Amino acid sequence: MSPSSKTVSRLPQATYQRVLAGQVAVVTGASSGIGKAVALGLAAAGASVVVNYASGSTAAEEVVDKIESSGGRAIAVLADVAKETEVQDLFRVAIKTFGTVHILVNNAGLQRDAALVDMTLDQWNTVLSVNLTGQFLCAREAAREFMRREVDRRISVAAGKIICISSVHEMIPWAGHANYAASKGGVVMLMKTMAQELAPLRIRVNSIAPGAIRTPINVGAWDTPQAYQNLLKLIPYKRIGEPEDIAQVAVWLASDASDYVNGTTLFVDGGMMLYPGFVDNG
Repeated sequence: MSPSSKTVSRLPQATYQRVLAGQVAVVTGASSGIGKAVALGLAAAGASVVVNYASGSTAAEEVVDKIESSGGRAIAVLADVAKETEVQDLFRVAIKTFGTVHILVNNAGLQRDAALVDMTLDQWNTVLSVNLTGQFLCAREAAREFMRREVDRRISVAAGKIICISSVHEMIPWAGHANYAASKGGVVMLMKTMAQELAPLRIRVNSIAPGAIRTPINVGAWDTPQAYQNLLKLIPYKRIGEPEDIAQVAVWLASDASDYVNGTTLFVDGGMMLYPGFVDNG
């Protein structure tokens, strides 16, 4: 039995209303996994999408082609979010192409796993630079653009929306992943501080914290029946998450339907944050 058959529940195809029509979204790390699903979801909801990628243009161009074949607008832009000048160029291209930016999804992230005593400074710095500094650099550029123009209520009642992709590991310690957990712990406080500072300007900042999601970065956790069954022990809802689970929440957070939601982390994890190890009193 393969994990793509009876051991796995897949989502039905999402149907989006065009609640983001006329808006422009920048999605970092959008060539695969969660970022790809979010880019496609925002486009299906009517947004023009800047598909950011860090290397190898083929996958990013495929996302653009899929959006355009469905009648949407998109461009692929190469940029390393850990590098200030490349982030500035990313937003410069986005604004030149589409006129402005209304939505940022701070998704780009990576892992460089090692036990604490074996972790190198390069492994530590690489993860913090992309997962945390990258979110700061992109959010700063987005906020500057949101502040440059007035709110256009025909498009959105907010000046702009920033969505940070975090993780359940902003709360749950993760042995062997000190750099990753530290980066996500930093994201939650960055998000809350930005939300507090930018709210009077009608800029909303929130986070999505995925649990176990079926993406290439964690294929070892779900690609065999035994691995999948072991994973389900951590998930009360008894299915792995799909990238589309995150995309649907991102569309909602980017829309005016969530206008009074600010400075909040939405855990999209099938109940992983319920600590299922305590279901029998620990």
